Amino acid sequence: MAKEPEPPARYDDLRALFLNCTLKPSGLDSHTERLIEVAAGVMRKQRVKVDIVRPVDLDLAPGVQPDMTGHGFARDDWPDLCGKVMAADILVLCTPIWLGEESSVCRRVIERLYAESGKLNDKGQYVYYGRVGGCLVTGNEDGIKHCAMTVLYALQHLGYTIPPQADAGWIGEAGPGPSYGDDGVGYDNDFTQRNTTFMAWNLMHFARMLKDAGGIPAHGNQRDQWDAGCRFDHPNPEYR
Repeated sequence: MAKEPEPPARYDDLRALFLNCTLKPSGLDSHTERLIEVAAGVMRKQRVKVDIVRPVDLDLAPGVQPDMTGHGFARDDWPDLCGKVMAADILVLCTPIWLGEESSVCRRVIERLYAESGKLNDKGQYVYYGRVGGCLVTGNEDGIKHCAMTVLYALQHLGYTIPPQADAGWIGEAGPGPSYGDDGVGYDNDFTQRNTTFMAWNLMHFARMLKDAGGIPAHGNQRDQWDAGCRFDHPNPEYR
């Protein structure tokens, strides 16, 4: 076996948040969380501060406002969860597959992430700039790449940086059968274990680079500057 190389940097000042969008509340076994523990284990070995949250445990009101209690709902736990999102350098949305799509909980989380997307950071960029995002998917039916495509598109559209190989997953035989981790199923799947490990490292690498660089350079992407009349070399002579 080859000697393990030393990591190129330290990662112990990074924070990662895994949102396990299972339909099962805490206390019940989650196949998705079993795969989360692979990526989280890699990060913990590098002393990244890792948080794992199940949004299904929370009362996340539907809507695309930062706090839906001002829009007809008696309770909304999103503001507290949003605090954890904003504190994280790395966000990984993790979901089971249902009818070929991400879970309803995952879609609710994406909607609530969108509620914050109009806010700006202290450089005048959208607030999620400088953070990295990834995706983990589990299931017993086709759809890993489809779900990852949807989730990663949403994250990058909101402002997250998506590294290469930022998704991984495990899928069982179509139809009823064992899910990830049942009697060890999937634990010996080299493709899943390799890709999950690569994802974890690429997320850490990009988070390290962005943190060291002070985020994304603030030029050509500042909403407040655009609103003030700056056009950053925009070439359209017909623009008024």
